[in-house]
Amino acid sequence: MWSDQPRVNPTAQKPSSSALAQVFEPIRDALRKVEREFARHVQSQVDVIPTIGNYVKESGGKRIRPAVLLMAARMAGYTGERAVLYASVIEFIHTATLVHDDIIDESELRRGREAAHTRWGNHLTVLFGDFLYLKSMSLALTHDNLDVIRLLCDVTLRIVEGEIYQLTKNGVVDLSEEEHFDIVRRKTAYLFAGSAKIGGMLGPTTVAQQDALWEYGFNIGMAFQLVDDLLDFTGEQGTLGKPVGGDLREGKMTLPVIYLLRQGDGRAETLIRQIVRDGDATPDESRELQALLRDARAVDYARRVAADFVERAKRALDAFPSGPEREALSFLPDYVLARDR
Repeated sequence: MWSDQPRVNPTAQKPSSSALAQVFEPIRDALRKVEREFARHVQSQVDVIPTIGNYVKESGGKRIRPAVLLMAARMAGYTGERAVLYASVIEFIHTATLVHDDIIDESELRRGREAAHTRWGNHLTVLFGDFLYLKSMSLALTHDNLDVIRLLCDVTLRIVEGEIYQLTKNGVVDLSEEEHFDIVRRKTAYLFAGSAKIGGMLGPTTVAQQDALWEYGFNIGMAFQLVDDLLDFTGEQGTLGKPVGGDLREGKMTLPVIYLLRQGDGRAETLIRQIVRDGDATPDESRELQALLRDARAVDYARRVAADFVERAKRALDAFPSGPEREALSFLPDYVLARDR
């Protein structure tokens, strides 16, 4: 259980998307190559595969995970083409998880557009997700770095385990904070961690530096998902590209709700159980839940926990000398904490 006392000021910095683009300018061309690699490798003689692939690619996304790998590789002293290839592999894995996630969650929207399964149906879309997973490993095998391939396989297995574990906990109102963190680690944090570490493995780094990059990515991933938790209650649907409050209606217990329940408010527990049971909330119930979360300072608590992970991520970079790449990677955790989508 985390302390209720703030360790850092989570509102000290509000980095913008334009500032993020500026600090990641050195890898802009490499990120464009990742986009082209994705489009090239999603091609198939089965016409519907590139059709779905192009649709998913056009839905946007900031490509943060590939960017972490590319910048970590530069910080490690590597500028070759393998960084683009492995960044593409990471993007394939991440896209596969999103496609499968939307099917499992029955989410109709993804970033403000129809989710792929809404347009093409569950059967085609789940197989498309499988195609992406297999394509990612096929790409990774074009180079014979077994350590990287093992890491990619391990991360992918953890993601799938996280999906399965989350499904077993769906609708469990008494979910503990540690159980929630276990889901977050598997579904989100390990892919960020693998992205950072693989970037470091491409250059002449020590084992300690590679471990530091894993720690960096892991903590960013934890913060990223916890910010998602709180945005589900504080964001705007037009900004998020999905309905606000959807997690609880889907039976997912996230950190603000877990914290609220821990305060022992009987009305909060009754309301939460009712929303989970019904799979919906009336406008009045939503407003009451927002008021209960506000009174308990539950969102503030979730933000403090996310801020603590952000500070851990930045401290992990102490294993590397100062430079523009380290500065860019140090900026990213603050952006993750400040984002609104």
